[in-house]
Amino acid sequence: MKETFAHVPGGRRATGGGSAPPAPAALAAKVRTLAPSMTRSMQRVAEAVAGDPAGCAALTVTGLAELTGTSEATVVRTARLLGYPGYRDLRLALAGLAAQQQSGRAPAITTDIAVDDPIADVVAKLAYDEQQTLADTAAGLDTVQLGAAVAALAAARRTDVYGIGASNLVAQDLTQKMLRIGLIAHAPGDPHLAVTNAVQLRAGDVAVAITHSGSTGDVIEPLRVAFERGATTIAVTGRPDSSVTQYADHVLTTSTARESELRPAAMSSRTSQLLVVDCLFVGVAQRIYESAAPALAASYEALAHRHGALRADRGR
Repeated sequence: MKETFAHVPGGRRATGGGSAPPAPAALAAKVRTLAPSMTRSMQRVAEAVAGDPAGCAALTVTGLAELTGTSEATVVRTARLLGYPGYRDLRLALAGLAAQQQSGRAPAITTDIAVDDPIADVVAKLAYDEQQTLADTAAGLDTVQLGAAVAALAAARRTDVYGIGASNLVAQDLTQKMLRIGLIAHAPGDPHLAVTNAVQLRAGDVAVAITHSGSTGDVIEPLRVAFERGATTIAVTGRPDSSVTQYADHVLTTSTARESELRPAAMSSRTSQLLVVDCLFVGVAQRIYESAAPALAASYEALAHRHGALRADRGR
């Protein structure tokens, strides 16, 4: 049985566990991802540094606190939440981001879909949002945590993946991919079944929770049970300081486009979750390539006649 830790951002992962501070290009993505879960005073600091990196890079911690109407302690806490050891490291990242922006890169644009938008505009705006979401997720993804999650999945006796609603579709995608390379994986869609499955897990097994909000009870409960049973636990979430991370050994953070009336968070969160799933799958397939390649070939061969029959029917 594992010891349950008090809830802090990042769950039970040891502080200073090898994660490097975000690169300058990832700073804006981190702000977009984390801002909704920040206090209002921390949001003012985050919005200031993302909106004017050059100006803020020139400020001392006291100057930034005065500019944002906050305190020096709030500035330091914001820097740490964004992934930097202290304000000095954040200033260096801001200077790097400012240099990149001055090199001529086009500024980001925000787009909302209106009820009367032509369909061509809808396509263009959705495509832009999807690209931005993927870029933000890639920039903010902790590759140390990702590598540890891949290692756990590759060595697991079995893997359970939990998700509700749109996140369950992502959970199904991950399990189907793992099955294709010969690994045992389940994605129970029923919350009660998820808990009864989790009770059977033990050390050497893995449980993955997929929840954008990080607060979905039907996802948190089986992850907690799996954690208490000794399984390695992974959370894929858009809120790295949310409740689900309390029971996660490894946290993989996703990003989403700005939510609007015609584009709920579930749409863009699914896009970023699928990217993380693909990264996990490819990483696992690389680690167990000697067994994964024959398993993939066997699955393709088993279904080949079905694809051939479909092509024959279309040719009639």
